[in-house]
Amino acid sequence: MIKKNFQIDPDISRAETLPGDVYCDPVWYERTKTKIFVRSWQFVGDPARMKAPGHVRPFTLLEGCLDEPLLFTVDEQGRTYCLSNVCTHRGALVVEGEGHVKNMRCRYHGRKFALDGSFLSMPEFEGVAGFPSEKDNLPRVALERWGPFLFCSLDPAFSFEELVRPMNERVNFLPLDRAVFDASTSRDYFLKANWALYCDNYVEEFHLPYVHGASLAGLDYGDYRTELYPYATLQIGVGKSKADSFALPEGHPDHGSNIAAFYYWLFPNLMMNFYLWGVSVNVVYPLGPERTKVSFLSYVWDKNQQSSGVGADLHRVEMEDEEVVESVYRGVRSRLYNRGRYSPRREVGTHHFHKLLARFLNT
Repeated sequence: MIKKNFQIDPDISRAETLPGDVYCDPVWYERTKTKIFVRSWQFVGDPARMKAPGHVRPFTLLEGCLDEPLLFTVDEQGRTYCLSNVCTHRGALVVEGEGHVKNMRCRYHGRKFALDGSFLSMPEFEGVAGFPSEKDNLPRVALERWGPFLFCSLDPAFSFEELVRPMNERVNFLPLDRAVFDASTSRDYFLKANWALYCDNYVEEFHLPYVHGASLAGLDYGDYRTELYPYATLQIGVGKSKADSFALPEGHPDHGSNIAAFYYWLFPNLMMNFYLWGVSVNVVYPLGPERTKVSFLSYVWDKNQQSSGVGADLHRVEMEDEEVVESVYRGVRSRLYNRGRYSPRREVGTHHFHKLLARFLNT
């Protein structure tokens, strides 16, 4: 049974927060899969290892949540595709391991596909009416690139340009083309809480002096602020020290300010945190109503800067966030809790996120 829809008042001074059962009830979680994650853009890594023609690499989109079998391929012209990895005959996986091939052949019954997903041949199918047709090609999945990163969507409800344009305009002065994945400072975290609570916590400013008073002491809380975009938020981390701030070019919107970090959240489950040393990409993976994995992926362009500034001890910041998010998850399950209110100054990001959730989940 579909739960009753909920509303978020667009006036933050009057609005109530997300109902507690949206975080906890399995019905809402299942609805989130189809209404939000199928229809949004998802971070799927970087193309650095996909260079040579003929390269194929299978992957699972949002493993533990959508569990959609997909496939990267590079054709003879060097074009990268994202395809369904499910054979259009009987549903077997087409490619079961990374490698280099001239074309792809399903090992179940021998159906063959080109690297762009086009159907090529099928044994023992003589006399089948209306065969082959478009339905025999492997479906292509929308694939976009921003800087060194790839994004895909099964059924996008909004354009990729709408998602990333505000971020691109703000951080295009950074040397993204030099960013290299650093496995030594990348890791996964697991917490007992709903994925949306983790995002709630990220997009609000209110908890900073209470939860991160020491770990993010380099930020000026008085000047800290949030900007809203159609499918994103930007938290501008103003630093107390000019030495640990960006050298912003003339004409930049923040030129003259000590900006220590740009914290971007992209709807629904991605954070891109820009520091002097590079970008920490945080991907939030729902694993159920009460389980979440968060992958911290470091892409570095200046290794010498990693030990200073507000991006120097991300593990400690994460531990502080996890403790409080898990505490909130235990609380919102209470029979005595329903909805709270927002701080108009410090929780505009959370209010924005909740309005987007309501819009998508209520359709």
